[in-house]
Amino acid sequence: MIKKALIIGSGIAGIAASIRLAVKGYQVEVFEANSYPGGKLSQTDIGGYRFDAGPSLFTESHLVDELFILAGKNPRDYFEYQKLEAICQYFWEDGKRLTAWSDIDRFAEEVETKLGEPAKHTREALRQSAYIFQHLAPLFMERSLHRLSTWTSPQALQSYFKMGKLGIFSTMNQANEKRFSNPKLIQLFNRYATYNGSDPYQTPATLNIIPHLEFGRGAYFPKKGMHDITISLFHLSKSLGVKFHFESKVDEILVENGKAVGLSCKGKRFLADIVINNMDMVNAYKTILHAQKQPKRLLKQPKSSSALIFYWGVKKNFPELGLHNILFSDDYKEEFNCIFKKRSIHPDPTVYINVTSTMKPDDAPAGCMNWFTMINVPNNQGQDWDGLVNEARWHVIAKINRMLKTDLESLIEVEETLDPRSIELKTSSAHGALYGNSSNNRFAAFLRHANFSSDIKNLYFCGGSVHPGGGIPLSLMSAKIMCDMV
Repeated sequence: MIKKALIIGSGIAGIAASIRLAVKGYQVEVFEANSYPGGKLSQTDIGGYRFDAGPSLFTESHLVDELFILAGKNPRDYFEYQKLEAICQYFWEDGKRLTAWSDIDRFAEEVETKLGEPAKHTREALRQSAYIFQHLAPLFMERSLHRLSTWTSPQALQSYFKMGKLGIFSTMNQANEKRFSNPKLIQLFNRYATYNGSDPYQTPATLNIIPHLEFGRGAYFPKKGMHDITISLFHLSKSLGVKFHFESKVDEILVENGKAVGLSCKGKRFLADIVINNMDMVNAYKTILHAQKQPKRLLKQPKSSSALIFYWGVKKNFPELGLHNILFSDDYKEEFNCIFKKRSIHPDPTVYINVTSTMKPDDAPAGCMNWFTMINVPNNQGQDWDGLVNEARWHVIAKINRMLKTDLESLIEVEETLDPRSIELKTSSAHGALYGNSSNNRFAAFLRHANFSSDIKNLYFCGGSVHPGGGIPLSLMSAKIMCDMV
């Protein structure tokens, strides 16, 4: 008899899980509250401009390729991407600029030339990042932390003796201050904490693993845009017989005698052998699992930061901008203090500008650029967001005008805004937090929900709010970890 699986949510982890389960021989159905797949990994079109709506950096490309290979297909027949030569353009208020080249030696020489920091310091930092990845990725990113076999594996036993070298006892900022003398380079490497919504002055130095994903393993751009990750995997899933139900908000996960037996949606019962939740873990327990035992300790954990995004169609070409661009604040520590302690927005925020039209010209009209302009902000705790957004918009435009020597307001042709409230509404992310629970302490990795329920048999979890964490690579890994348990 063919077994049946029901998946709640068509975020990238939910789609990946549907593919893996279909390959295992399951009959799979996916229920999605929105009218489109992908969750945060979606797109928006505004007046002739196309924007990738959410995640904008593509690393660990093999995790996407692997899904096509599992299905017996050649990935390049369905999904194409290219490696970035220049990963990011960095700008500071004093006029300093730096290109983060993907070639480590070239990047190290660029740092020495532009910032005066010896090239060997950059090379050593990236060697250390690779070292952390080598010892922690197989343990914390590729396996469940909630199974005894993980902790008794040879890889785990080796890592126990290296915890000091892996950065668990210091913060990211402390490690970077020890390694570099130039404050700008410290700031650049501290920025990687934002990749999972954390504060570099609180999060452990183990997060210095992140630069290796870009420099050691490669940063890429899908030739049709980030949204093509969603679309290509969505079509692959459907080709394997997976059925998608859109505009189908799940009412409840059905539990009988301690076992998940299906779900209810629009007043109908759908039964299955296993149920997979790809919805934000916190909101899932508050809604579709409200009648079940609550993991109170996990639900109370502080949440990650959120984002304020301005989608701007700009009637000018700025040759100094690349695909990824960072305009740094002058007081990084106070910026994070505002986000995580004051629950507000710093008047001089670090501004990230993603311009996919530099790689895919048809994303904007000729002579124009599509600016995905983002700043890190606190998650939604009931702040006066209308006031905060209006004030932040003014500060962001003023900063861009200063640093790029322009009059941006006169160049903005189309505009839409996404703030923590709308992020929560569109993606069911608790408080609009982008990465689930915060990683601002050394035990954060252990304070994420497991990929299975310890109380309800046949109920599994995947996505950015559970182990191993948020972002495209970790969400894809969560689907892999979960499916290996089924």
